[in-house]
Parts: sequence; structure tokens; C-alpha cells
Amino acid sequence: MAGETMLTIVGNLTADPELRTLGNGSTVANLTIASSTRQFNRQSNQWEDGDTLFMNCSAWDSQRQKLASNIVATLAKGMRVIASGRLLQRSYQAQDGSQRTVTEMRLEEIGPALTRATAQVTRVQAGGGYAGGSTYGDPNRGPANGWQNSQSPAPAPAQSQAPASPVEPGVQQGDPWAQTMPATPGSGFGASTDFPSNDSDPEF
Repeated sequence: MAGETMLTIVGNLTADPELRTLGNGSTVANLTIASSTRQFNRQSNQWEDGDTLFMNCSAWDSQRQKLASNIVATLAKGMRVIASGRLLQRSYQAQDGSQRTVTEMRLEEIGPALTRATAQVTRVQAGGGYAGGSTYGDPNRGPANGWQNSQSPAPAPAQSQAPASPVEPGVQQGDPWAQTMPATPGSGFGASTDFPSNDSDPEF
């Protein structure tokens, strides 16, 4: 949305993310990221921590994605993360009746930083929430081999072998790019059988 302040922050979680369900049924996860600067002290010949920024963050579940639930099931205190979102300012009335203003970050994406750790990624079904445990920082696990589908697609029924289609003029036999244009636009390019259907793919 135009006019919004976008922010990307790298830091460590000060505590485990907290998941809450509001009175209207909405689900929100709250967490705090501590981001510290590093400065090199020429006198001691060592790196030293500078000022630390504590950024309060919130993430919400929706019908199309379960960001809040996935955060709580994946991240924990002390993990180093990379987070991106919108910087918001809101006002509220405290218990003593005073009016207070806070600045927080509404998360759109968040994940573990991989400079000093490894992570295994598990894909989830759209609207189905988290579908696997986190292996963040496990040195015995190899690098992630991309997305893993949480449900294996049903095997395709056996079909009779169709006769070979004639090769178009000027096209060499066996050319992998020599494909006729699909009858339905968009049905041929990028088609994949890795997942049951487009409806089961999560929204990104």
C-alpha cells in the first residue's frame, strides 16, 4: 500500500513467540526482535556490541495463510531471524487511564537467518496451518532440499498408451522444446505434478 513504511530487521528473539486468540476469533502472534550493531574497537582489537534496538512485532492468521501459527510452531527464544514488514504506530489507553503510543512491526515474512545455522523447511497446505517440526540449527541434518509436500499426491490412474504424435515440419525428433501450443492458455508452461491441484497450494 502506498505511503507505508517498509522495514527489514535482522536480530534475535528475546522470548518464545506468544500466540493469542482474540474475542473476535482472530489469532495473533507477538514477539520481540533484538537487533544489535557491531563495532570494532581498535584499542582492544575486538568486536563489541553497540546499541540494541528492541522491535515489537505482530503476525496474524488469515483464511489464506497461517503466519502466526507457523511462527509459534517454528521459532523460539534466541533464534536469529530475518523479518520484513510494515512499521505501524498505534495508540491505546493504559490501565491507569493514560493515553500511550507504541510503534510496532506488522510482519509479512519472517524466517531463520542461515549465516550461523541451518533449517529444514516443510511446506504446508493452504489454510491447514503448520505441518512439521522445526530442525533449526541441527548440525546432523543436511541442507534443505527445497519444499517438501506434507501430503503425497494420489497415484495417477493407468492410461492406455496413446499413439505418437507426428513431428512438425522443421522440428528435430526428440527435441524437448518441440511442444505444440496447449489448447488451454497457461496449461503447458510451468505445469507440475508435484502437488494434487492448484487449490491445495499455499498462498505466498
